Amino acid sequence: MPSTDTSTAALDPATAAPTATATATIGIRIPGRRLTTRLLPLLAEAELLDSPAGWGTAATPAGAFRLEPVRLGRDLELLTGWMNDPEVAAYWELAGPAAVTAAHVRAQLDGNGHSMPCLGLLDGTPMSYWEIYRADLDPLSRHYPARPHDTGIHLLIGDGTNRGRGLGTVLLRAVANLVLDNRPRCTRVIAEPDIRNTPSVSAFLNSGFRCSTEIDLPEKRAALMVRERALRNLI
Repeated sequence: MPSTDTSTAALDPATAAPTATATATIGIRIPGRRLTTRLLPLLAEAELLDSPAGWGTAATPAGAFRLEPVRLGRDLELLTGWMNDPEVAAYWELAGPAAVTAAHVRAQLDGNGHSMPCLGLLDGTPMSYWEIYRADLDPLSRHYPARPHDTGIHLLIGDGTNRGRGLGTVLLRAVANLVLDNRPRCTRVIAEPDIRNTPSVSAFLNSGFRCSTEIDLPEKRAALMVRERALRNLI
């Protein structure tokens, strides 16, 4: 299971809290608004992850791909079905009722803004789940020499019909490019797939990542995969 820990709801003046103005740490003042529990994840997203919702669409050989932040009210049933697929459950360990998946996703939505759960849409159809996270602020950073703004990714392809035909490679390259295009302070993209998950490791290698080393994490032995900005056009 991944080791890491935003809501896009519209601002609602009726629920405004009287404690702080929405000047926000991102330097944008929202006149007449107050910080609410629904606004805080959105501000954290913008400050820490440069808003994956605004990264745009990547053209890939498989179609147009984009990331869209998860909304539990809309996406929970879909995600629960994916997590109960035996091939997914073997590594994510989130099989079970919807409450299991909801707790995992909600920990990020209600968390400190270091991690953003997203759906991956291919030609408008949700077909994968992603977690884009600040690897340098994650517990993972205790297991490798992290650099400021290292950005990590977790991935699962939800529908079994989309596996085993090279889509993982295509999408990993697309998402790594989206990260590097939209996070100028990020010098490299990081991933830590379970070393037993050979299809995943192969997909990372084929999409321009290199295996830096193997690391022991609390829940798995992982291959530390790195894609360097400096080598982006060479691999």
